[in-house]
Amino acid sequence: MSDIIKTKCKLLRLAYVADLYEKIPFENPEQYVTALLQQELEVRESAKGERLLKKAKFINEKELSTYQWDEQIRFPPQLDKESLTTLQFIEQKENIVLSGAPGTGKTHLVTGLGREACRKGYEVRFFRVADLVVLLEKSWREGKFDAFRRKFDKVDMIILDEMGYVPFSKEGAECLFQLISDWYEQRSLVITSNLEFSQWNRIFVDSRLTAALVDRVIHHAHILSFTGDSYRVNHALSLRHF
Repeated sequence: MSDIIKTKCKLLRLAYVADLYEKIPFENPEQYVTALLQQELEVRESAKGERLLKKAKFINEKELSTYQWDEQIRFPPQLDKESLTTLQFIEQKENIVLSGAPGTGKTHLVTGLGREACRKGYEVRFFRVADLVVLLEKSWREGKFDAFRRKFDKVDMIILDEMGYVPFSKEGAECLFQLISDWYEQRSLVITSNLEFSQWNRIFVDSRLTAALVDRVIHHAHILSFTGDSYRVNHALSLRHF
């Protein structure tokens, strides 16, 4: 009988019913069918979230649940913790920029937001900016830049981590500018940087390109400022006291 059920489920594209139907308690037909289909939907959503997490290519498994919220984050007037963590900005195609010294928790926070977004069904991509620019330069040299740009057509949220740690070549800066121009008002861009916007000309060789890039980034952006000392430095210092 189970083989027949599996065959029928496959034809109906019910991927999980055949594994679930014996585990659902039976009270009446309506309750049973409702519970069974609800379980199918929930397992589908969970499996989709796991697939999206793999595609996003996060560099670690930091979660919002382990993030230590404290007073060293300064929120802009139009954004608070709740609206940030419920990911309203993705639906509104708004950008988030996290600016502050290294080690203040920016990467942890954006990774947690990205992983939560995947579980809610959003397509996310995570890049360290220096790594992305290397890929852009390679795609340009090989004549595959347009194909690389199309990879983001269905992406909802792009995380660019560590903007400003490494200066770009002219070619790399122009490719990155083109990519961010593609994303402008089409999807949410989340950027972490140790530099203020006025210092971005350190990494982009052309001042006019820098101004145009900053204009696109901040137009629909919420800017979070991180102050205080590095968590990593403080942790290392605390260990020295033992």
